[in-house]
Amino acid sequence: MTFTLPDELLRSTRLTEAELRTEFALVLFQQERLTLGQAALLAGLPQLDFQRFLASRQIPLHYGIEAMEQDLQRAKRLSGV
Repeated sequence: MTFTLPDELLRSTRLTEAELRTEFALVLFQQERLTLGQAALLAGLPQLDFQRFLASRQIPLHYGIEAMEQDLQRAKRLSGV
């Protein structure tokens, strides 16, 4: 899926495209719509860097068993195992 945002609207946010993706990932993570791994992927950051970003915003991790299992399954699919 491609999400298109008019340049004028992006400029009005005063964010770069990468910053906007990270902010979007942050919101979806906070709403528990994305797991930690999914949010990091959307943000285009390694998971540890996304965790650091969350810490800089004082946003707690909500990484439960279900999220861990989802991330493990996704990793298996991506690695072809």
